[in-house]
Amino acid sequence: MRVVTADEIEAALSYPALIDVVEAAFKVGAIAPPRHHHTVKLAGGEPDATLLLMPAWSASGPGAATAGTYLGIKTVCVFPGNGKRGLPAIQGAYLLLSAETGAPLALLDAPRLTAWRTAAASALAARYLARADASRMLMVGAGALSAYLVRAHASVRPIREVAIWNRTRAGAERVAEVLAGSGLAVTVADDLEQAVRAADIISTATLSATPLIQGAWLSPGTHLDCVGAYRADMRETDDDVVRRARIWVDTRAGGFAEAGDILIPLAAGVIGRDKVEGDLFDLARGTAPVRGSDSDITMFKSVGASIEDLAAAVAVFEGVVSA
Repeated sequence: MRVVTADEIEAALSYPALIDVVEAAFKVGAIAPPRHHHTVKLAGGEPDATLLLMPAWSASGPGAATAGTYLGIKTVCVFPGNGKRGLPAIQGAYLLLSAETGAPLALLDAPRLTAWRTAAASALAARYLARADASRMLMVGAGALSAYLVRAHASVRPIREVAIWNRTRAGAERVAEVLAGSGLAVTVADDLEQAVRAADIISTATLSATPLIQGAWLSPGTHLDCVGAYRADMRETDDDVVRRARIWVDTRAGGFAEAGDILIPLAAGVIGRDKVEGDLFDLARGTAPVRGSDSDITMFKSVGASIEDLAAAVAVFEGVVSA
């Protein structure tokens, strides 16, 4: 069994190539059972951690496009308190196996794989939902995903200016340094409302349990990409956002089971289930409506899908190991 490091994943993947791979995976489909979601209680007043188990395999058997003869499972943990230890909040590994024999083929660094595939899924949604002329992006949050989300969106839309907002300015400055040399005009935003009002695309990737983005701040034509708030009791947007926006999710199963940005206003009667117009399967297959006009406010809510992990893991394995 081959161990594939984070650096090897970094060298094997690129945007928009991975976005194309993920789009092909959603067109073909895969068997992706609901992920196991476990709360891990920690001692010493530490915030609860989360253990996620995410399996997927080809829906069409050996020879299927994208998934091929593979199956895989991601074991990932989210430890919100890791920031004070200087560690990423997301930890884990991805096990790729043969779908013909079950033999282990590779063990991949899950945090790096997750960063690449999560940003690819967001950019895939933006291909269908963001304005074609979107040039100003706001990145809310300065975690491990931030730079990937910026690069992925910039590969599908003509992004020229990027503002980074974080609860701590130092975190935003670190992301700005990572993006130095990208060809983008990157600044640090201190006023979140002002930055939201000026943006064409807003990507949020935080562990916030309460809304950061207010619907009253959104300008006509804005595309909102919500990646954080991965549990049913967490949200990054307020009720006005979901009232004003046209909404899509990565998968309907995940969106209606785990997305607090959808479930909390749904439970309160603010929106109905029909407010969600489609998911990435629908968008990739051309069966969902897309942006109708440049004035539409669009929202994509992602909680992560194992089909994305499988597609990215296969792309890495075939590029690094099988090449």
